[in-house]
Amino acid sequence: MLRFTANLTMLFNEVGFLDRFALAAKAGFRGVEFKDPFAYRKEDVVSAVRDSGLEPVLFNMPAGDWAGGERGIGCIPGREQEVRDGVALTIDYALALKTGIINMLGGIPPKGADRDLVRRTFVENLRYAASELKKHGLRLVIEPVNTYDSPGVFLTRTEQAVEIIRDVGADNLGIEYDVYQAQLMEGDLTNTLRKHMARIWHMQVADVPSRAEPGTGEINYEHVLGVIDQAGYQGWIGCDYRPATRTLESFRWMKNWDPQIARNSG
Repeated sequence: MLRFTANLTMLFNEVGFLDRFALAAKAGFRGVEFKDPFAYRKEDVVSAVRDSGLEPVLFNMPAGDWAGGERGIGCIPGREQEVRDGVALTIDYALALKTGIINMLGGIPPKGADRDLVRRTFVENLRYAASELKKHGLRLVIEPVNTYDSPGVFLTRTEQAVEIIRDVGADNLGIEYDVYQAQLMEGDLTNTLRKHMARIWHMQVADVPSRAEPGTGEINYEHVLGVIDQAGYQGWIGCDYRPATRTLESFRWMKNWDPQIARNSG
């Protein structure tokens, strides 16, 4: 049976972040994910998790100046100490929250930056982060994203991620496969999922082109989710979309995959 998380950065925006945990639990979710928790006191996030009974499955490492347009710092030369400081902060929160998977975003390299240097920087930062996380039993993932929403971003394709993982050489480094991002950048979802399923440790869903819930765009999610299910995928699938209307109404597409959540869609 497929397992779904509510992405609390994208969903339940009708209320503040710390109140979204209770709403996700009420809707029937058993797991949640979010961009990152660092704007909130660790104790407050821990309390929200404990009170909701939810499993906090994944969050991102500090990703630089998000409001200023940065989308990660993992591949940016000269920011290595910032990455290392972010690793330490991430471990602190992850252990308190009992979160098992961490995402490091590569980011957007400076214009004119040497591509080989950018790649080496990303590999070395990932190697350091994976080593530190492994000491605490934590796993690390990297996520290819699209250049339409994030022009100039470095990591964009699944095969590129596979090659980077090979070069890092850490057994606790895998892929976060976002179906929305992959459809925009490479398509071929079925073959890619089947080929790389063993290294895909987390997934996310949204439809193309609007990034609303599955069923609102061009992706045949009944087929895609069937492929994922038939392949025996054991990880979580994040509902990482902007609801077309209200959050609860956006869960109706789940009727064949998680009837309990679908029944709570109103």
